[in-house]
Amino acid sequence: MRSIWNGAISFGLVSIPIKLVNATESHSISFRQIHLGDGGRIRYRKVCELDGEEVPGAEIGKGYEEADGSIIPITDEDLAQLPIATARTIEIMSFVPADEIDPLQMDAAYYLAANGATAAKPYTLLREALKRSRKVAIAKYALRGRERLGMLRVVDDVIAMHGLLWPDEIRAPEGVAPEADVSVREAELDLADALMATLGEVELSSLHDDYREAVEAMIAAKAGGAFEPTEAVVEPAGGQVIDLMAALEKSVKAAKASRGEAGADAEADTEAEVTPIRGRRKSTASGSRGKAGAAAAAAAAPKAVGGKKSTAASAKKTASGATKKAAGAAKSTSKTAKSSTAATKSTSTGTKSASATAKKTTGATKKATPPRKRTSA
Repeated sequence: MRSIWNGAISFGLVSIPIKLVNATESHSISFRQIHLGDGGRIRYRKVCELDGEEVPGAEIGKGYEEADGSIIPITDEDLAQLPIATARTIEIMSFVPADEIDPLQMDAAYYLAANGATAAKPYTLLREALKRSRKVAIAKYALRGRERLGMLRVVDDVIAMHGLLWPDEIRAPEGVAPEADVSVREAELDLADALMATLGEVELSSLHDDYREAVEAMIAAKAGGAFEPTEAVVEPAGGQVIDLMAALEKSVKAAKASRGEAGADAEADTEAEVTPIRGRRKSTASGSRGKAGAAAAAAAAPKAVGGKKSTAASAKKTASGATKKAAGAAKSTSKTAKSSTAATKSTSTGTKSASATAKKTTGATKKATPPRKRTSA
């Protein structure tokens, strides 16, 4: 791979000669502007606005435009004379854990290749030190006319450098988050967790650009004269989310079906079960109908149900029962009193009978004793 910059890594007192190589490339398809009438290509010409003449690349330089519109010419020699320590050096400033780097700062990526045999040993030393510490190196370097911030880390057996944006180049997310006060239920979070678990992980190497492949196929077909445009199938855009729980449930089932976890009937089950709003309306309606039916049945048979009449009848029966019980108790008390009186009379009669018996016994005694004869003097 062709290097775009040559310099050295400054690691304390260790200097490692390196070459900077692009680690990424763009596979996006570029189009040219053409004249629709005859297919001729449209080109841009660099013209001086003062004399109107086209200017070749060799006569084009750089300049800084002031606020009033005046231009201050800046040459490459002017930039080369600036006292920048990182003009040809990647100067390592510190080592930090990788999770301290905000992904928002990530910029272009490069491979750092050892430049020459003498660079192999210090290069390997830095690589192994980064591996063992499980940290990344924060460095400053100058590239394309400006000083930049970078992060060095190990990729396989190569040291890679990610360009980083300066902290003041990251905009604060003011006014981006929803302003409404929204609360999320635990059940919704549980379904979101289930969806995340179902989707699982993916091999990044298996992902590809479907749109680019479709464009390439179209270009090949048009070049061969066999291209037949077909109407694109556009899926209807999702409207307002009415029931978040239903959407999450449907997403979980669809993800399982796409992974073959739900079996052949996954889609049928999804369509049959994930109709929460309609289902709820039906169940509500059926509940209302059930309540109305119960009310009608109650109106049709009040005696069977036992409404107010039944309650009154029960109250009357209870009162009547209580009255009868009280009357029975009173009668029982009266009978007891009469029994006591009869017992008293019986006792009195017994006493009289005993007295009569005693009298009779006395009379009999008297009759049994013969009178004494009087003796004459």
